[in-house]
Amino acid sequence: MGEGVEKYNKKGVKTSYISTIIGISLVLFVIGLVIAAVFGLDRVQTQSKESLVCDLFFKAHLNEADIKQVEQELKTWDEFREVYFVSPERALETFQEPGQDAQTILDVFGDENPMPPTISFKPNEEHANTEGLEAIRAKLMKDYGDRIEEMNYDKSMVKNVNLGFKQFVWLIGAVAILLIIVAFAMINNTIRLALYSKRFSIKTMQLVGATSSYIRKPFLTQSIGMGVVSGVFGMSLVLVLFFSINNLVDAVEIELDFMSFVMLLGVLIIIGVVISFVSTWLALNKYLRMKLDDLY
Repeated sequence: MGEGVEKYNKKGVKTSYISTIIGISLVLFVIGLVIAAVFGLDRVQTQSKESLVCDLFFKAHLNEADIKQVEQELKTWDEFREVYFVSPERALETFQEPGQDAQTILDVFGDENPMPPTISFKPNEEHANTEGLEAIRAKLMKDYGDRIEEMNYDKSMVKNVNLGFKQFVWLIGAVAILLIIVAFAMINNTIRLALYSKRFSIKTMQLVGATSSYIRKPFLTQSIGMGVVSGVFGMSLVLVLFFSINNLVDAVEIELDFMSFVMLLGVLIIIGVVISFVSTWLALNKYLRMKLDDLY
């Protein structure tokens, strides 16, 4: 009968830890989705910043050869992701509305192309903001002030790209912090219940002279393992969801590059280990401080 009771207790403890791992994994799965959304927004913001186009207009006395020389020099600047010459013909094609004949515009200006040759550039991500573009403007005017008439870009678009995404990131970050707090409360309660069945073993070890650090060591080691396993399971659930969405919804394609995958997996494992470790530590301290009569 003693063996049956012991086997039952071991089975119950094993089941409680499996339930704890499942609970942590589900919480990390939700946190993983939030963090993945932050990564996705950051990628979209990068693409939006790198798609910004600025135009350089030159003084009337410069010919195309002089402007192309400036183009070659600007291509060596670290501030630019792309620099290209825009001929009057190409500028006219960009200016005309869909379905409109270029000759219609030329007729208005007496068969003369009103569009001057220009240089367009796309700034690197770190310079795709108001401060960065104004610094580029100052540098251009310093080096080419005698040739450049004006640098033009859409200021409202630059502001919206930087401010809009920043607000989204702050919102998602706040949700992630709230989820972590809720997760800690839930997991702390789950681990405390899991350790409840071992409270007499903990007290027995303490009564025979075992130190607190000696008692904690196996439980804390196990908590680290639970955090790692939960992080891997949580990441697996995120990947399964992304794979399912990509295969079931044609209009949506979720991409997760290798670096983002490694970072997300690492973050989930760290969060899982920290929450599991701290919750186990707090629960153990509770049972270590309790008197024997209070365990019943």
